[in-house]
This record gives sequence, structure tokens and C-alpha cells, in this order.
Amino acid sequence: SGSTTLRSSSSSSHHEKLMDFNNDWSQVASSLLDAKEAATLGDVNKCYEAQSNLHSSFNHLFGSYSGNWLVPALHVVCKHTHRLAVACATKKDHSKMQNAVNLLQESFSRCLNDRKEYQPNAPWSDEGSKKAGVLYIVNQLFAMYFRLNTLRLCKNIVRPVESRKLHTSGIKGDMVTYRYYVGRLYMFEDHYDQAEENLDYALVHCRKIAFANKKRILQYLVPVKMLRGRLPTIALLEKYSLKEFLPLVEGLRKGDLRSFNEGLERNQDLFIQRGIYLLLEKCKTVCYRNLLKRVHLFLKDDKPHLALEDISRAFAWLDIRMDLDEIECILANLIFRGYIRGYLSHTKRVLVLSKSNPFPTNAVIIKPSN
Repeated sequence: SGSTTLRSSSSSSHHEKLMDFNNDWSQVASSLLDAKEAATLGDVNKCYEAQSNLHSSFNHLFGSYSGNWLVPALHVVCKHTHRLAVACATKKDHSKMQNAVNLLQESFSRCLNDRKEYQPNAPWSDEGSKKAGVLYIVNQLFAMYFRLNTLRLCKNIVRPVESRKLHTSGIKGDMVTYRYYVGRLYMFEDHYDQAEENLDYALVHCRKIAFANKKRILQYLVPVKMLRGRLPTIALLEKYSLKEFLPLVEGLRKGDLRSFNEGLERNQDLFIQRGIYLLLEKCKTVCYRNLLKRVHLFLKDDKPHLALEDISRAFAWLDIRMDLDEIECILANLIFRGYIRGYLSHTKRVLVLSKSNPFPTNAVIIKPSN
């Protein structure tokens, strides 16, 4: 208790001296000392409160100085605010995370609305544009939006960034991180073409030594590519310890619906946590298509059709019980999607296949738009 008293009296004297200066930076320095004292005592909540005051004061000062020489310091402030808010967050209380979002949104606005012309890769100076600091802050906001599950707010920062093309130049690490989050956002919105484009960019431009970051990108890029018909190699999945995808990939490749379902069920909690479970469920359609193709090749004769009873036996062999009406629904969906060329005869209970290319590859393997 004696050491605590000494710290408190020492801190008070520091505050008095700082306030005597009566300058613009006294509040920032005072809050910094409060944060340091709280950190020393291990009080993360008081530490965040001091950091919040510091950030608010810094935002005010940042707008009053010309040039972008304070941008690196602002980035440090944003990073610490974000990390402390995460440290304080609980399952029931996200108030500090919400407060941190507001502080970073203010920092974002002060950078974005700078009137000086942005010159990519220009040195920090009294003449530089504050827009150079936008992308780093956007990435911090993305991380918080995803944690709070408020993805609708992402569009509020994506639109102004991309309309000014601030995501196309600058620090490579910030650009890669931006593309990673935007790719995930497109994935959740079912825009898989844009999701693949952005995640591909992030993977290709990620540093070779950044193994953990590449793995994080692949956790979302792999299922997107699977849905679009391009399966990863076993070597790739083993290299990045993504073995949870192995039974799914093998199931898709062989049309082995049993292996696919077992792999999906075994890692269900993990896939739900990542937000990719429903996406992987959609891949089951490709698995159906490949299974039917194997059945067709196995039973191939002069008649271009498959009896629904034969398809039912193939499902039963995989321990999947379906009546003929369920099988008809699956086949109708495959025909509608263009995965199979042909038509159904309900009265005869057969799938009549096209004589020419009944299982078109280009319907399953979708090439990237770029």
C-alpha cells in the first residue's frame, strides 16, 4: 500500500506540472501517464479509460496541425485503443469496443477529409496529405466490425476509400490486409467472384515469410475456390495445417458424399466460428454432380439416361437414404444450375442426359473474372 501511495502522489505531481504548461499537449501527456500507471497496476479497464481520453485529445490535436507528420503517431494510438478495447471486452459487455470504434471513426474522418492532394509513398512532412493514414485505420476498424459482427458498417468505409482509390497504393502490408477483409466481406455477401479476386490478391502479395497470415487468408480462399470448382492440392493443405479441408476436398474430387458429410460434421463448430459453414454446404451441390458423373460412367450403355433407382442405390451404398422425390429435387437443382445437361422424366423416373457433354466442366469450374 505504501508503494501505491508513492505512485499516486508521484502521478499527481506529474499531472500538476503538465497542467501548468497549459499547452495543447498537456492533456495527451497526462492521459499517457494515467494509462502507464493503470498498466503498472494491472487495471486494464482504467488503462483503457486513460487511453480513450488520450485518443480523444489526440484526434482534436491531429486536425489542428498541417501535414501528415503526425500520422505514424496516430496509427500507434489507434492500435493501442483497439487492443485495449479487445482486452476489456467480455461476451456480455462490448461497450468499450463500441467506444473504440467511435474514436477510430473520428480518426478515419480526420484523415480522409484532408484537402491536400494525396501523393502515394511520399515521406511524412508538413506538406503531406493525411489521407496517407486512411488505410491502416480502416483495417483496424474492419477488425473491430468483424469482431462485433456489424459488417453492415464496412460499406461506410469501403465506399469512400475505393472512390478515392486509396486502396491501390501505399504501404503493401496495409493494402494486403485491406484486400483480405474486403474479400471476406464479399464472401459473406455471396459475391464469390469479388471475394476470390481480393483474397487472391492478398495471398499473392503477402510476404513469403508471413506463414500465419497466408494461412489466415487460405482459411477463406480455399472454400471460395472449392465452390467455384478449383480444388487445392493435398500438399498445400498439409503445408498450411488446413487438414480440416482434406475430407471435403477428397469428397468433392471423388463424388464421395459420405466423406464430405463426415468432414463437414466433424469440423462443424470450427467452420461456423469462421463463418464458412454455409458456404461449404453449398459445395455439396458439386459433390452431387461428381457422384452422378461417376455413376453414369459406371453404368454407361447405349441409352443416355440414368434410372432414379440406380442413383438411389448409389446413395444407399454411401449410407445416405433418400426417396426418389428427394433425388428428383436434387437433380432438378443440378439441371437448373447447369451442372448437368438433360431433363427429368417424372413418369418414367429417369434422368435423360444430353448426348453431347452431359456433365459440362465449365459449369463447375468458374474462371476468375480477371
